[in-house]
Amino acid sequence: MSQAASVIFELETVLAAGPNDRRTEILKRMTDLFLGGAETFNNEQVGLFDGVLAYLIKRVETQALAELGARLAPVGNAPHGVIRTLARHDEIAVAGPVLTQSPRLTDGDLFEIAESKGQGHLGAISERKRLASAVTDILIQRGDTTVVRKLSQNQGAAFSDGGYVSLVKRAETDERLAENLGMRLDMPPQLLQDLMSKATETVRARLIAVVPPESQAAIQEVLSSVSDRVMRDASAPRDFSRAIALIDKLQGSRQLNELAIAGFAEAGQYDELVAGLASICGGPAELIDRLMQNVRYDGILVACKAAELRWPTFNAILKIRPYEVPATDITRARTDFIKLSVPTARRMFRFWLLRGVAKTGA
Repeated sequence: MSQAASVIFELETVLAAGPNDRRTEILKRMTDLFLGGAETFNNEQVGLFDGVLAYLIKRVETQALAELGARLAPVGNAPHGVIRTLARHDEIAVAGPVLTQSPRLTDGDLFEIAESKGQGHLGAISERKRLASAVTDILIQRGDTTVVRKLSQNQGAAFSDGGYVSLVKRAETDERLAENLGMRLDMPPQLLQDLMSKATETVRARLIAVVPPESQAAIQEVLSSVSDRVMRDASAPRDFSRAIALIDKLQGSRQLNELAIAGFAEAGQYDELVAGLASICGGPAELIDRLMQNVRYDGILVACKAAELRWPTFNAILKIRPYEVPATDITRARTDFIKLSVPTARRMFRFWLLRGVAKTGA
């Protein structure tokens, strides 16, 4: 008889005629024992707890299960079988913490649960720190408005092209969702253009409702023209070949630096600026151009930070974009620029670059 089976046999004897509160007490003590040494337990020891706890959770009330789920949810080596059972419980009070936090659940587990459970379970899954596109696809397909809005705010959620298309379609009649999507840095440029062109009025209404009065006029001006400008820019791609040749020469003579970039910005030399920044960041000029043409400054902020530019240079770059940041928002832009670290910016830029390369290859 295995160690787990032996412990369970003894528990059966103890609990055969015991009251529910006795079972709950033993469950709590076993959980305390596991959590007290979780970091040091090997797989065999965790398996022992898995077997014992799995036996106990069949014999306790919902409240005890909810407390167990909340305690085990963040633990990296929590008993796998117990976690999977709790995650599939019909009561969201039991399943919720596990679905939101537990690293023990696989994408397969999450997909299966999202495919079969109710909106409460879908909402809990949508709050996880990381979500694969296969999981977000089913959440978008089955989720109600609350679930989809949560999901669109989750910066750790990855979306397939089809998922984004579905979100943009739903955002045409959901101004909160449109706002959330507009704030995502991984939003495909063409879909962002579609969103802005089809939902300008609803996005304006939402933004006007939340921005301070002194910023409303600027917001109205930007949003009223964004669709025409973005679509015009998209239909007439720029030719950066001449600028790239110049940048290659500067690179060869080691003159491509922040001073050169700042000079391009001050002189209004857009093509040279884009090609130079692209060279420093290690990406294509077309990507920098898309970031420059975006109504939001977040994307070009990431590129400038990845290039280790300073605030005065970034401020100069903001002034030659099609959508200059209103004076009232410059303070916020400076705060955002200072707050973002160079390593984080470089990770984000590499992520965008990989997405672009993948799309080109496809």
